[in-house]
Amino acid sequence: MFFTYLRRELRRRRKAALVVASGLALGIALVIVVGAVSEGMSQAQAKVLQSLYGLGTDMTVTKAAEPPGEGQQSVRRPRFEFDAEDSGEEGGDQSRDLVMVQGFEALADSTVAKVAGQDGVADAVGGLSARVMKVNGQFTRGEIEPGQTPPGGSREGGGGGGGDRVRGGGAAFDVNAYTLFGTDVARQDLGPLTSSRITSGRTFTAAETDAKVAVVDSAYAKEQKLEVGGKLTVSGTAYAVIGIATADSGDAAAHVYVPLKQAQTLADAKGKVTTVYVRATDSQRIDAVKAAVRKNVPDTTVTTSADLADTVSGSLSTAADLASGVGKWLSVIVLAAAFLVAGLLTSSAVSRRVREFGTLKALGWRSGRVTRQVVGEALVNGLIGGALGIALGLAGAWAVTAFGPTLTAELGGGSRQMGGPRGFGGGGGPARETAGRAVDIALTAPVSLGAIGLAVGLAVAGGLVAGAFGGWRASRLRPADALRRVA
Repeated sequence: MFFTYLRRELRRRRKAALVVASGLALGIALVIVVGAVSEGMSQAQAKVLQSLYGLGTDMTVTKAAEPPGEGQQSVRRPRFEFDAEDSGEEGGDQSRDLVMVQGFEALADSTVAKVAGQDGVADAVGGLSARVMKVNGQFTRGEIEPGQTPPGGSREGGGGGGGDRVRGGGAAFDVNAYTLFGTDVARQDLGPLTSSRITSGRTFTAAETDAKVAVVDSAYAKEQKLEVGGKLTVSGTAYAVIGIATADSGDAAAHVYVPLKQAQTLADAKGKVTTVYVRATDSQRIDAVKAAVRKNVPDTTVTTSADLADTVSGSLSTAADLASGVGKWLSVIVLAAAFLVAGLLTSSAVSRRVREFGTLKALGWRSGRVTRQVVGEALVNGLIGGALGIALGLAGAWAVTAFGPTLTAELGGGSRQMGGPRGFGGGGGPARETAGRAVDIALTAPVSLGAIGLAVGLAVAGGLVAGAFGGWRASRLRPADALRRVA
Protein backbone atom coordinates (compact mmCIF):
# COMPACT_ATOMS: atom_id res chain seq x y z
CA MET A 1 0.00 0.00 0.00
CA PHE A 2 2.86 2.40 0.88
CA PHE A 3 4.63 2.08 -2.49
CA THR A 4 1.38 2.08 -4.47
CA TYR A 5 0.25 5.31 -2.82
CA LEU A 6 3.77 6.77 -3.18
CA ARG A 7 3.95 6.03 -6.91
CA ARG A 8 0.48 7.49 -7.50
CA GLU A 9 1.20 10.70 -5.59
CA LEU A 10 4.55 11.29 -7.27
CA ARG A 11 3.00 10.81 -10.69
CA ARG A 12 0.08 13.08 -9.82
CA ARG A 13 2.30 15.81 -8.41
CA ARG A 14 5.14 15.67 -10.96
CA LYS A 15 5.56 19.45 -11.26
CA ALA A 16 5.82 20.01 -7.51
CA ALA A 17 8.23 17.05 -7.18
CA LEU A 18 10.36 18.41 -10.03
CA VAL A 19 10.58 21.86 -8.38
CA VAL A 20 11.79 20.34 -5.10
CA ALA A 21 14.23 17.99 -6.88
CA SER A 22 15.61 20.81 -9.06
CA GLY A 23 16.42 22.99 -6.08
CA LEU A 24 18.31 20.16 -4.41
CA ALA A 25 20.01 19.29 -7.72
CA LEU A 26 21.44 22.81 -8.14
CA GLY A 27 22.84 22.83 -4.62
CA ILE A 28 24.37 19.35 -4.98
CA ALA A 29 25.81 20.16 -8.43
CA LEU A 30 27.48 23.28 -7.04
CA VAL A 31 29.02 21.25 -4.22
CA ILE A 32 30.39 18.71 -6.74
CA VAL A 33 31.84 21.38 -9.04
CA VAL A 34 33.44 23.37 -6.22
CA GLY A 35 34.88 20.20 -4.71
CA ALA A 36 36.22 19.09 -8.09
CA VAL A 37 37.80 22.49 -8.77
CA SER A 38 39.37 22.51 -5.30
CA GLU A 39 40.83 19.06 -5.98
CA GLY A 40 42.12 20.32 -9.31
CA MET A 41 43.75 23.26 -7.53
CA SER A 42 45.44 20.89 -5.09
CA GLN A 43 46.77 18.76 -7.94
CA ALA A 44 47.97 21.87 -9.78
CA GLN A 45 49.83 23.11 -6.71
CA ALA A 46 51.40 19.66 -6.31
CA LYS A 47 52.62 19.86 -9.92
CA VAL A 48 54.06 23.30 -9.27
CA LEU A 49 55.96 22.12 -6.21
CA GLN A 50 57.08 18.99 -8.06
CA SER A 51 58.57 21.09 -10.85
CA LEU A 52 60.59 23.00 -8.25
CA TYR A 53 61.47 20.17 -5.88
CA GLY A 54 61.75 17.03 -7.93
CA LEU A 55 59.91 13.77 -7.48
CA GLY A 56 60.09 12.06 -4.13
CA THR A 57 61.63 15.03 -2.30
CA ASP A 58 60.01 15.89 1.02
CA MET A 59 62.21 18.81 2.04
CA THR A 60 65.35 20.76 1.17
CA VAL A 61 68.16 21.99 3.38
CA THR A 62 69.92 25.23 2.43
CA LYS A 63 71.83 28.07 4.04
CA ALA A 64 70.64 31.61 3.56
CA ALA A 65 73.24 34.07 2.32
CA GLU A 66 74.68 36.17 5.14
CA PRO A 67 73.52 39.79 5.13
CA PRO A 68 76.23 42.27 4.19
CA GLY A 69 77.92 44.30 6.87
CA GLU A 70 77.77 48.07 6.99
CA GLY A 71 79.28 49.56 3.90
CA GLN A 72 79.60 46.17 2.17
CA GLN A 73 77.88 45.06 -0.98
CA SER A 74 75.41 42.17 -0.83
CA VAL A 75 77.47 40.03 -3.22
CA ARG A 76 80.72 40.27 -5.07
CA ARG A 77 80.31 41.92 -8.42
CA PRO A 78 81.31 39.63 -11.28
CA ARG A 79 84.33 40.82 -13.21
CA PHE A 80 85.06 40.06 -16.84
CA GLU A 81 88.61 40.66 -18.04
CA PHE A 82 89.14 41.02 -21.77
CA ASP A 83 92.37 41.67 -23.58
CA ALA A 84 92.45 42.54 -27.24
CA GLU A 85 95.88 40.91 -27.47
CA ASP A 86 94.17 37.51 -26.91
CA SER A 87 92.56 37.68 -30.31
CA GLY A 88 95.84 37.97 -32.10
CA GLU A 89 94.52 40.68 -34.33
CA GLU A 90 92.25 43.65 -34.19
CA GLY A 91 88.61 42.77 -34.59
CA GLY A 92 89.08 39.25 -33.22
CA ASP A 93 86.33 37.47 -31.31
CA GLN A 94 86.66 36.83 -27.60
CA SER A 95 84.52 34.90 -25.14
CA ARG A 96 84.48 34.82 -21.36
CA ASP A 97 82.37 32.80 -18.93
CA LEU A 98 81.61 33.66 -15.33
CA VAL A 99 80.19 30.78 -13.24
CA MET A 100 78.66 31.83 -9.92
CA VAL A 101 77.07 29.85 -7.12
CA GLN A 102 73.42 30.83 -7.28
CA GLY A 103 70.73 31.41 -4.72
CA PHE A 104 72.21 30.31 -1.40
CA GLU A 105 75.34 30.23 0.70
CA ALA A 106 77.42 27.18 -0.13
CA LEU A 107 77.43 24.31 2.38
CA ALA A 108 80.20 21.81 3.00
CA ASP A 109 79.31 18.55 1.26
CA SER A 110 79.72 16.80 4.65
CA THR A 111 76.35 18.39 5.46
CA VAL A 112 74.72 15.76 3.25
CA ALA A 113 75.95 12.95 5.50
CA LYS A 114 74.86 14.84 8.63
CA VAL A 115 71.37 15.30 7.26
CA ALA A 116 71.18 11.68 6.10
CA GLY A 117 72.08 10.53 9.61
CA GLN A 118 69.07 12.19 11.24
CA ASP A 119 66.28 9.98 12.56
CA GLY A 120 63.46 9.69 10.05
CA VAL A 121 65.57 10.49 6.96
CA ALA A 122 65.39 7.80 4.30
CA ASP A 123 67.82 9.43 1.86
CA ALA A 124 69.62 12.69 1.24
CA VAL A 125 71.57 13.96 -1.74
CA GLY A 126 73.41 17.20 -2.43
CA GLY A 127 73.36 19.45 -5.47
CA LEU A 128 75.01 22.67 -6.58
CA SER A 129 73.08 25.42 -8.34
CA ALA A 130 75.10 27.87 -10.41
CA ARG A 131 74.54 30.62 -12.93
CA VAL A 132 76.70 31.02 -16.01
CA MET A 133 77.13 34.37 -17.72
CA LYS A 134 78.78 34.02 -21.11
CA VAL A 135 79.94 37.18 -22.86
CA ASN A 136 80.97 36.98 -26.51
CA GLY A 137 82.52 40.09 -27.96
CA GLN A 138 84.59 41.59 -30.70
CA PHE A 139 87.09 44.12 -29.46
CA THR A 140 89.50 46.41 -31.33
CA ARG A 141 92.58 48.10 -30.03
CA GLY A 142 92.94 51.86 -30.08
CA GLU A 143 95.58 54.46 -29.35
CA ILE A 144 96.05 55.33 -25.69
CA GLU A 145 96.40 58.98 -24.81
CA PRO A 146 97.93 59.62 -21.37
CA GLY A 147 96.22 61.74 -18.79
CA GLN A 148 92.68 60.44 -19.34
CA THR A 149 90.53 57.88 -17.54
CA PRO A 150 90.13 54.62 -19.49
CA PRO A 151 86.53 53.64 -20.21
CA GLY A 152 84.80 51.53 -17.53
CA GLY A 153 87.51 52.06 -14.89
CA SER A 154 89.65 54.45 -12.82
CA ARG A 155 93.15 54.56 -11.49
CA GLU A 156 93.84 53.46 -7.94
CA GLY A 157 94.21 56.53 -5.77
CA GLY A 158 93.55 58.81 -8.71
CA GLY A 159 91.63 61.94 -8.05
CA GLY A 160 90.08 63.77 -10.92
CA GLY A 161 91.02 62.34 -14.27
CA GLY A 162 94.62 61.23 -14.10
CA GLY A 163 94.19 58.11 -16.24
CA ASP A 164 94.57 57.24 -19.91
CA ARG A 165 92.03 57.35 -22.72
CA VAL A 166 91.60 54.86 -25.52
CA ARG A 167 90.95 56.54 -28.88
CA GLY A 168 89.63 54.62 -31.82
CA GLY A 169 88.80 51.42 -29.89
CA GLY A 170 85.42 49.69 -29.97
CA ALA A 171 83.47 46.65 -28.88
CA ALA A 172 80.39 44.69 -29.88
CA PHE A 173 79.21 41.87 -27.66
CA ASP A 174 76.27 39.80 -26.48
CA VAL A 175 75.51 38.19 -23.10
CA ASN A 176 73.99 34.73 -22.67
CA ALA A 177 73.01 33.80 -19.10
CA TYR A 178 71.76 30.35 -18.13
CA THR A 179 71.46 28.14 -15.07
CA LEU A 180 73.62 25.09 -14.43
CA PHE A 181 72.96 22.38 -11.85
CA GLY A 182 75.46 19.89 -10.51
CA THR A 183 73.75 16.59 -9.74
CA ASP A 184 74.96 13.52 -7.89
CA VAL A 185 75.00 11.03 -10.76
CA ALA A 186 75.19 8.08 -8.37
CA ARG A 187 71.78 8.96 -6.87
CA GLN A 188 69.55 10.48 -9.48
CA ASP A 189 66.25 9.59 -7.81
CA LEU A 190 66.36 12.84 -5.81
CA GLY A 191 66.77 16.41 -6.94
CA PRO A 192 65.53 18.72 -9.71
CA LEU A 193 66.51 16.48 -12.61
CA THR A 194 63.82 14.01 -11.55
CA SER A 195 61.12 16.55 -12.49
CA SER A 196 62.17 16.12 -16.14
CA ARG A 197 62.22 13.08 -18.41
CA ILE A 198 64.85 12.19 -20.97
CA THR A 199 63.29 12.61 -24.41
CA SER A 200 66.48 12.16 -26.44
CA GLY A 201 69.75 10.43 -25.67
CA ARG A 202 70.35 9.22 -22.13
CA THR A 203 70.91 10.38 -18.58
CA PHE A 204 74.11 10.11 -16.54
CA THR A 205 75.59 6.80 -15.48
CA ALA A 206 76.91 6.14 -11.97
CA ALA A 207 80.47 5.99 -13.37
CA GLU A 208 80.33 9.55 -14.74
CA THR A 209 80.95 11.26 -11.39
CA ASP A 210 83.58 13.57 -12.89
CA ALA A 211 82.96 13.15 -16.60
CA LYS A 212 82.67 16.09 -18.97
CA VAL A 213 79.11 15.29 -20.03
CA ALA A 214 75.89 17.27 -19.83
CA VAL A 215 72.12 16.84 -20.02
CA VAL A 216 70.39 19.90 -21.48
CA ASP A 217 66.81 21.09 -21.03
CA SER A 218 64.83 20.77 -24.26
CA ALA A 219 63.76 24.42 -24.39
CA TYR A 220 67.34 25.64 -23.92
CA ALA A 221 68.66 23.07 -26.39
CA LYS A 222 66.22 24.32 -29.00
CA GLU A 223 67.16 27.93 -28.34
CA GLN A 224 70.89 27.23 -28.59
CA LYS A 225 70.54 24.59 -31.34
CA LEU A 226 72.12 21.87 -29.21
CA GLU A 227 71.63 18.20 -29.99
CA VAL A 228 72.71 14.86 -28.54
CA GLY A 229 76.31 14.28 -29.61
CA GLY A 230 77.03 18.00 -29.77
CA LYS A 231 79.29 20.09 -27.55
CA LEU A 232 78.55 22.72 -24.92
CA THR A 233 81.53 24.84 -23.85
CA VAL A 234 81.59 26.30 -20.33
CA SER A 235 84.61 28.31 -19.19
CA GLY A 236 86.74 26.77 -21.90
CA THR A 237 85.75 23.18 -21.06
CA ALA A 238 83.83 21.24 -23.70
CA TYR A 239 81.00 19.04 -22.43
CA ALA A 240 79.47 16.33 -24.57
CA VAL A 241 75.67 16.60 -24.71
CA ILE A 242 74.46 13.07 -23.87
CA GLY A 243 70.77 13.76 -23.31
CA ILE A 244 67.88 16.18 -23.81
CA ALA A 245 65.45 16.47 -20.85
CA THR A 246 61.89 17.81 -21.00
CA ALA A 247 60.21 19.13 -17.86
CA ASP A 248 57.08 17.21 -16.88
CA SER A 249 55.28 20.44 -15.95
CA GLY A 250 56.22 24.08 -16.18
CA ASP A 251 59.80 25.20 -16.64
CA ALA A 252 62.81 23.01 -16.00
CA ALA A 253 64.76 23.46 -12.76
CA ALA A 254 67.92 24.28 -14.72
CA HIS A 255 69.02 24.77 -18.31
CA VAL A 256 72.05 22.49 -18.07
CA TYR A 257 72.84 19.54 -15.78
CA VAL A 258 76.39 18.27 -15.23
CA PRO A 259 77.97 15.90 -12.69
CA LEU A 260 78.32 17.50 -9.26
CA LYS A 261 82.14 17.45 -9.25
CA GLN A 262 82.24 19.26 -12.58
CA ALA A 263 79.84 21.94 -11.32
CA GLN A 264 81.97 22.41 -8.20
CA THR A 265 85.06 22.87 -10.36
CA LEU A 266 83.38 25.35 -12.70
CA ALA A 267 81.97 27.44 -9.84
CA ASP A 268 85.21 27.28 -7.82
CA ALA A 269 83.26 25.57 -5.04
CA LYS A 270 85.04 22.25 -4.51
CA GLY A 271 83.56 20.26 -1.66
CA LYS A 272 80.48 22.50 -1.58
CA VAL A 273 76.77 22.12 -2.27
CA THR A 274 73.96 24.66 -2.24
CA THR A 275 71.04 22.34 -1.52
CA VAL A 276 70.47 19.03 0.21
CA TYR A 277 67.39 17.18 -1.04
CA VAL A 278 65.80 14.98 1.63
CA ARG A 279 63.31 12.13 1.53
CA ALA A 280 61.64 11.16 4.81
CA THR A 281 60.90 7.56 5.80
CA ASP A 282 57.25 8.45 6.36
CA SER A 283 55.18 11.43 5.21
CA GLN A 284 53.73 11.63 8.73
CA ARG A 285 57.21 12.30 10.15
CA ILE A 286 58.13 15.28 7.96
CA ASP A 287 57.60 17.85 10.71
CA ALA A 288 59.65 15.77 13.17
CA VAL A 289 62.46 15.36 10.63
CA LYS A 290 62.42 19.08 9.92
CA ALA A 291 62.78 19.85 13.64
CA ALA A 292 65.62 17.32 14.02
CA VAL A 293 67.59 18.73 11.09
CA ARG A 294 67.16 22.31 12.28
CA LYS A 295 68.37 21.30 15.75
CA ASN A 296 71.29 19.05 14.81
CA VAL A 297 72.53 20.71 11.62
CA PRO A 298 72.98 24.35 12.66
CA ASP A 299 72.93 27.40 10.42
CA THR A 300 70.65 25.77 7.88
CA THR A 301 67.17 26.47 6.58
CA VAL A 302 64.82 23.52 6.19
CA THR A 303 61.97 23.97 3.72
CA THR A 304 59.11 21.53 3.24
CA SER A 305 56.50 21.38 0.48
CA ALA A 306 54.02 22.95 2.90
CA ASP A 307 56.38 25.91 3.33
CA LEU A 308 56.76 26.26 -0.43
CA ALA A 309 52.99 26.14 -0.93
CA ASP A 310 52.74 29.36 1.05
CA THR A 311 55.10 31.08 -1.42
CA VAL A 312 53.12 30.20 -4.54
CA SER A 313 51.42 33.28 -5.95
CA GLY A 314 49.74 34.22 -9.20
CA SER A 315 46.37 33.31 -10.70
CA LEU A 316 46.62 29.72 -9.38
CA SER A 317 46.91 30.96 -5.81
CA THR A 318 44.08 33.45 -6.30
CA ALA A 319 41.79 30.83 -7.83
CA ALA A 320 42.65 28.35 -5.08
CA ASP A 321 41.76 30.91 -2.42
CA LEU A 322 38.45 31.61 -4.14
CA ALA A 323 37.64 27.92 -4.48
CA SER A 324 38.53 27.08 -0.89
CA GLY A 325 37.03 30.22 0.61
CA VAL A 326 34.27 31.87 -1.37
CA GLY A 327 33.38 28.72 -3.32
CA LYS A 328 32.90 26.50 -0.31
CA TRP A 329 30.91 29.07 1.61
CA LEU A 330 28.77 29.71 -1.48
CA SER A 331 28.14 25.96 -1.73
CA VAL A 332 27.11 25.80 1.92
CA ILE A 333 24.75 28.79 1.55
CA VAL A 334 23.17 27.51 -1.68
CA LEU A 335 22.79 24.01 -0.26
CA ALA A 336 21.24 25.30 2.96
CA ALA A 337 18.86 27.47 0.94
CA ALA A 338 17.95 24.46 -1.23
CA PHE A 339 17.20 22.37 1.88
CA LEU A 340 15.08 25.16 3.35
CA VAL A 341 13.15 25.74 0.13
CA ALA A 342 12.57 21.99 -0.28
CA GLY A 343 11.24 21.82 3.29
CA LEU A 344 8.96 24.82 2.84
CA LEU A 345 7.62 23.54 -0.48
CA THR A 346 6.94 20.13 1.02
CA SER A 347 5.19 21.71 4.01
CA SER A 348 3.14 23.91 1.67
CA ALA A 349 2.19 20.85 -0.40
CA VAL A 350 0.98 19.08 2.75
CA SER A 351 -1.14 22.11 3.65
CA ARG A 352 -2.84 21.88 0.26
CA ARG A 353 -3.59 18.22 0.97
CA VAL A 354 -5.45 18.85 4.23
CA ARG A 355 -8.63 17.28 2.92
CA GLU A 356 -6.79 14.22 1.63
CA PHE A 357 -4.86 13.53 4.83
CA GLY A 358 -7.85 14.41 7.02
CA THR A 359 -9.93 11.85 5.13
CA LEU A 360 -7.19 9.23 5.49
CA LYS A 361 -7.12 9.81 9.23
CA ALA A 362 -10.93 9.55 9.33
CA LEU A 363 -10.59 6.20 7.57
CA GLY A 364 -8.27 4.97 10.31
CA TRP A 365 -4.74 6.04 9.27
CA ARG A 366 -2.62 6.95 12.24
CA SER A 367 -0.52 10.10 12.29
CA GLY A 368 2.65 8.03 12.10
CA ARG A 369 1.50 6.35 8.90
CA VAL A 370 0.67 9.69 7.29
CA THR A 371 4.03 11.10 8.38
CA ARG A 372 5.89 8.11 6.93
CA GLN A 373 4.06 8.59 3.64
CA VAL A 374 5.07 12.26 3.44
CA VAL A 375 8.68 11.51 4.41
CA GLY A 376 8.83 8.75 1.79
CA GLU A 377 7.67 11.12 -0.93
CA ALA A 378 10.21 13.75 0.14
CA LEU A 379 13.01 11.19 0.27
CA VAL A 380 12.28 10.05 -3.28
CA ASN A 381 12.26 13.71 -4.38
CA GLY A 382 15.65 14.09 -2.69
CA LEU A 383 17.08 11.06 -4.50
CA ILE A 384 15.79 12.37 -7.81
CA GLY A 385 17.41 15.71 -7.00
CA GLY A 386 20.63 13.89 -6.12
CA ALA A 387 20.66 12.05 -9.45
CA LEU A 388 20.06 15.31 -11.33
CA GLY A 389 22.68 17.07 -9.20
CA ILE A 390 25.31 14.40 -9.92
CA ALA A 391 24.61 14.66 -13.63
CA LEU A 392 24.84 18.48 -13.56
CA GLY A 393 27.94 18.36 -11.38
CA LEU A 394 29.74 15.92 -13.71
CA ALA A 395 28.81 18.09 -16.68
CA GLY A 396 30.12 21.19 -14.91
CA ALA A 397 33.38 19.47 -13.93
CA TRP A 398 33.85 18.26 -17.52
CA ALA A 399 33.27 21.80 -18.81
CA VAL A 400 35.90 23.20 -16.42
CA THR A 401 38.42 20.57 -17.53
CA ALA A 402 37.66 21.02 -21.24
CA PHE A 403 37.33 24.80 -21.40
CA GLY A 404 38.88 25.98 -18.14
CA PRO A 405 41.63 28.61 -18.11
CA THR A 406 45.35 28.03 -17.85
CA LEU A 407 46.56 29.30 -14.50
CA THR A 408 49.96 30.76 -13.72
CA ALA A 409 51.88 30.08 -10.54
CA GLU A 410 54.93 32.08 -9.53
CA LEU A 411 57.38 30.18 -7.36
CA GLY A 412 59.30 31.92 -4.63
CA GLY A 413 57.68 35.28 -5.15
CA GLY A 414 60.77 37.22 -4.16
CA SER A 415 63.93 38.56 -5.66
CA ARG A 416 67.60 38.34 -4.92
CA GLN A 417 70.57 40.52 -5.68
CA MET A 418 73.03 39.42 -8.29
CA GLY A 419 76.08 41.50 -9.02
CA GLY A 420 76.10 42.83 -12.54
CA PRO A 421 79.24 43.68 -14.50
CA ARG A 422 80.12 47.34 -14.49
CA GLY A 423 80.49 49.12 -17.74
CA PHE A 424 78.41 46.70 -19.79
CA GLY A 425 75.36 48.32 -21.33
CA GLY A 426 76.00 51.49 -19.39
CA GLY A 427 74.85 50.05 -16.06
CA GLY A 428 76.87 50.28 -12.89
CA GLY A 429 74.61 48.93 -10.17
CA PRO A 430 73.72 45.37 -9.26
CA ALA A 431 71.11 43.74 -11.46
CA ARG A 432 67.97 42.31 -9.89
CA GLU A 433 66.85 38.81 -10.79
CA THR A 434 63.52 37.32 -9.89
CA ALA A 435 63.96 34.42 -7.52
CA GLY A 436 60.81 32.61 -8.60
CA ARG A 437 59.81 30.93 -11.83
CA ALA A 438 56.48 31.17 -13.59
CA VAL A 439 54.73 27.87 -14.28
CA ASP A 440 51.60 27.51 -16.41
CA ILE A 441 49.13 24.84 -15.25
CA ALA A 442 45.96 23.81 -17.09
CA LEU A 443 43.04 23.77 -14.65
CA THR A 444 41.27 20.43 -14.27
CA ALA A 445 38.28 19.41 -12.14
CA PRO A 446 38.52 15.69 -11.28
CA VAL A 447 35.47 14.15 -9.60
CA SER A 448 36.25 11.38 -7.12
CA LEU A 449 34.07 8.56 -5.87
CA GLY A 450 34.07 10.34 -2.53
CA ALA A 451 32.42 13.35 -4.17
CA ILE A 452 29.75 11.11 -5.66
CA GLY A 453 29.17 9.52 -2.26
CA LEU A 454 28.88 12.99 -0.70
CA ALA A 455 26.28 13.93 -3.31
CA VAL A 456 24.20 10.84 -2.50
CA GLY A 457 24.45 11.67 1.20
CA LEU A 458 23.34 15.25 0.57
CA ALA A 459 20.40 14.00 -1.52
CA VAL A 460 19.26 11.75 1.32
CA ALA A 461 19.78 14.54 3.84
CA GLY A 462 17.81 16.96 1.69
CA GLY A 463 14.96 14.49 1.39
CA LEU A 464 14.94 13.91 5.14
CA VAL A 465 14.92 17.64 5.86
CA ALA A 466 12.03 18.20 3.46
CA GLY A 467 10.26 15.16 4.91
CA ALA A 468 10.72 16.49 8.42
CA PHE A 469 8.99 19.75 7.47
CA GLY A 470 6.15 17.97 5.71
CA GLY A 471 5.84 15.22 8.30
CA TRP A 472 5.58 17.74 11.12
CA ARG A 473 2.83 19.57 9.25
CA ALA A 474 0.98 16.33 8.44
CA SER A 475 1.15 15.09 12.02
CA ARG A 476 -0.78 18.14 13.19
CA LEU A 477 -3.75 17.46 10.90
CA ARG A 478 -7.00 16.04 12.32
CA PRO A 479 -10.09 14.60 10.68
CA ALA A 480 -11.98 17.77 11.66
CA ASP A 481 -9.63 19.76 9.41
CA ALA A 482 -10.90 17.84 6.39
CA LEU A 483 -14.52 18.42 7.42
CA ARG A 484 -13.89 22.17 7.78
CA ARG A 485 -12.19 22.25 4.37
CA VAL A 486 -15.22 20.49 2.83
CA ALA A 487 -17.60 22.92 4.52
